Amino acid sequence: MNVAVTILLGLGLVFFAGAAVGILRFPDFYSRLHPAGKMDTLGSFLMLAALALHQLSHFTLDNVLVAIKIMLIVVFYFLASPTATHAIVDAGLRAGQKPWHRPAGGGSR
Repeated sequence: MNVAVTILLGLGLVFFAGAAVGILRFPDFYSRLHPAGKMDTLGSFLMLAALALHQLSHFTLDNVLVAIKIMLIVVFYFLASPTATHAIVDAGLRAGQKPWHRPAGGGSR
């Protein structure tokens, strides 16, 4: 059980690190929000699943209730994170943020 929890936590960390790299490396506002919305959601899911699994490794009523609460947090996060990302993109569009375009003749494909 501890091996599965460790693997899930490690995978969550990999996705969070990938999101951080994507936020730093992508060229504009819109493309930076993609890793922020997608990879953070998956990283959070993996880490919260690891916490719920760890709670279930000691099978008592209190631990089962905590695991259920953690899974409810996952459901809320899966609903709220994409909605918030969409709202931020809409606010950027309304504020006049322009998408990045490759400069003409600026590189080969």
